[in-house]
Amino acid sequence: MKTDEITLMAYVDGELPPDQRHEVEEHIRTSAEAAELVELLKASRVDYQGAFATQNLPPVPDSLTQKIEAMARAHAAPSAVNDSAVPAPANVPVRSRMRSVPAWLAAACVAGAFCGGLFLRLGPLLDHGASGSMASSNLSPWVQAATGYQKLYTRDTLAYVSETQGTSSKTVDDIRREDGLALRIPDLRNAGLTFKTVQRLRFNNKPLVQIVYQPEKGEPVALCVMKDVKPDQAVAGQDVDSMRVVTWRQAELSYALIGKPDGVDLNAVGKQISNREVDQLFSDATSVMQPEPLAA
Repeated sequence: MKTDEITLMAYVDGELPPDQRHEVEEHIRTSAEAAELVELLKASRVDYQGAFATQNLPPVPDSLTQKIEAMARAHAAPSAVNDSAVPAPANVPVRSRMRSVPAWLAAACVAGAFCGGLFLRLGPLLDHGASGSMASSNLSPWVQAATGYQKLYTRDTLAYVSETQGTSSKTVDDIRREDGLALRIPDLRNAGLTFKTVQRLRFNNKPLVQIVYQPEKGEPVALCVMKDVKPDQAVAGQDVDSMRVVTWRQAELSYALIGKPDGVDLNAVGKQISNREVDQLFSDATSVMQPEPLAA
């Protein structure tokens, strides 16, 4: 994490001495980027325990908690060799104690809140904690962020998703009308993948669509889509950490099919989607789960 970001966090948390606080305020007045980041940090200063105490939300799945803990330990291990073993005081703000945790991981922890219909913004801080494999890949930043987010998904997570035909239809309609994405939702049942949910995310303040499927066995698979005006690009796959990531670009949309390669050939599925060899769900706003027949 950049020093500037750490300083701004300390400013928002009220941890800076008066002289340094004055310097930061001068910097905020002259930097639109710093001012925007401060607003985001202020917005994140929420009494989460109190807020969620009043909500009737399902429990966080144990598998999700275990994944987060394992990923945090893996990230902390390399740096622990050179760091002094001094625990953070209990009265230090939670966000300050989490500064050594990858920022994308901290954001991804919010993924569990999707069960309650909350909103997640995949922001510019997500790339600071990317693994070595992720950082050395040629994946675009938004695909890296989506891959990190997808790693948190488990079958238990999807067990709490209460998707209905009505909510799915509205989400797809909003994506097409408000986000301006000519989105097709592939019916992948012939590939052993059952549609579970479609979600509107944002990355760098741009729409990012996540379509989640569940295989017969193994962890969920996601098809993520963003607007991209670059030339078309053929289907290509690579392994990043434990995930298979298949990407392509077509008709000013960029695609990433992300999941663990457990019994499903994601490269082949990506080519079928690209070639429009599969039926389409959500062919209109009122027909949700009925596939659209393939063209003759």
